[in-house]
Amino acid sequence: MNTKELVCLVARLADEKKAENIRLIDLNGLSSLCDYVLIMTALSKPHLEAVEEEISKKLKEIGIYKTNRDGADSLQWRVSDYGAFLVHIMTQEARDFYALDKIFSFGTVIDFKKSVKAVKKTPAKKKPTKKTTAKKTGTKKITVRKTAAVKTVKKIGTKTSKKTPTRKTVKKSTNTTKKK
Repeated sequence: MNTKELVCLVARLADEKKAENIRLIDLNGLSSLCDYVLIMTALSKPHLEAVEEEISKKLKEIGIYKTNRDGADSLQWRVSDYGAFLVHIMTQEARDFYALDKIFSFGTVIDFKKSVKAVKKTPAKKKPTKKTTAKKTGTKKITVRKTAAVKTVKKIGTKTSKKTPTRKTVKKSTNTTKKK
């Protein structure tokens, strides 16, 4: 999934959680900060928290994690940095005051509902535990699969080696924003 598809998915998730006035702005090649900015309005603090949690939860499920977050205690504004895109969830008062729509007016507004076809929600496939035996050497290779991590253990005598996967993140630059 490319960044545009991913940010459109995030906009649709926010729309499903009843965020209002969702604006997706393409800054690709126009800003060193990020490629896309997603700005939306929440109706209250609980609504703001629910929208942020839904986005974070769904992206974690597909292996995308925040690189930074600001406004954890704020009643009016939360920003999540996913590297290639920023997600701003604001109350109407904060949105009017900070006018991010005007600040990023040099970018192109994208209609996320028409831009990219909806991504099908497919459940993660579970693979069965595999056991294989190497020929002639007498070594045994066992792959153990758990819910969040995959560990491959190769036993040769008493020596073992473990490998764990790394988290995927969408990154454009190391710059982050902390505007309030």
